[in-house]
Amino acid sequence: MAYSVTTQTPASRIAAIAGVILISLLIALPFFAGRGTIQDMFFILTMLVLAQFWNLLAGYGGLVSIGQQAFVGTGAYALFGVVILWGVDPVPAIFCAGIAALVIAVPTAFFAFRLNGAYFAIGTWVIAEVVRLLVAQWKMLGGGTGTSLPRDATRDMWFIESIESTLGLRSAAARDVLAYWLALVLALATIGGIYWLLRTRRGLALAAVRDNTEAAKSVGVDAGRMKWIVFLTSAFGTGLAGGLIYMQKARISPDAAFSVTDWTAYVIFIVVIGGIGTIEGPIIGVLVFFALQTLLADFGSWYLMTLGVLAVVVMLVAPRGLWGLLSEQTGLHLFPIRRRLTGGKLASSEE
Repeated sequence: MAYSVTTQTPASRIAAIAGVILISLLIALPFFAGRGTIQDMFFILTMLVLAQFWNLLAGYGGLVSIGQQAFVGTGAYALFGVVILWGVDPVPAIFCAGIAALVIAVPTAFFAFRLNGAYFAIGTWVIAEVVRLLVAQWKMLGGGTGTSLPRDATRDMWFIESIESTLGLRSAAARDVLAYWLALVLALATIGGIYWLLRTRRGLALAAVRDNTEAAKSVGVDAGRMKWIVFLTSAFGTGLAGGLIYMQKARISPDAAFSVTDWTAYVIFIVVIGGIGTIEGPIIGVLVFFALQTLLADFGSWYLMTLGVLAVVVMLVAPRGLWGLLSEQTGLHLFPIRRRLTGGKLASSEE
């Protein structure tokens, strides 16, 4: 009897076909959608990237951080720094944003990994505040009041002229389209990269570390190495997203770039509502978050209270989130990572 190991399901095959169609539509979106829609999609995609990386960190690595704003802010300020001080084009400067966040993540992990549980979470928050205070002293980038990207840098960015001529847009609208396409590429790369990682042996090791660190060590898993890999990967991706977000905004300040509400609290809400420890969860969560923000943002403090109440209710009714509840009821998995052994027919001697 011939056996094989597979992770695919009929639902995942259908989802793959639907995904190709959806991606094609998203690529073509700027050709028929207005600027407001492009900006909304940019917000959804960038928040999805941040949520996926936090989910990788906490949902798969068991490292609950509330200091991810350190990497968003560091990446954003790195982009502004290389553009303003070195004259680098903002598009390649996004990669510099990821590198800067990666550099900051090394000493952060060195100290934070000496803490466990709630102490680790609070420790990452404290480190993020320290980074914010240090950046606020950077007078060449506006200090505590912040600064803006030079007008010639935003006007002459890579690909802007081609987008203007192709779509017949002005410079500001063309920049939104460019930022949207870059966010789409980053979101697809993030989801694809995380899915690939979870399907590898490192993915199995990561799940073992999350579930029981000591048991994982007993079967030969290098728990410390896995935590470093996940933490640094998450920091790099979060830094890229931070650089891209503020390239589109073209204006930065320490309080905005290092906002714990915007870049950590909302991200945690998205992951918890959608389903922590799943790739599908953040996708559902970001759509719910955007819908609530659109409907309730004008209600001030009631908006935040509604988010909090909804998060508590979901955690009580569906601890695994909305996607976890749906998956339990239907057995549906769009990004299956569970390995299954399938058997084939006995091969004949003639074959």
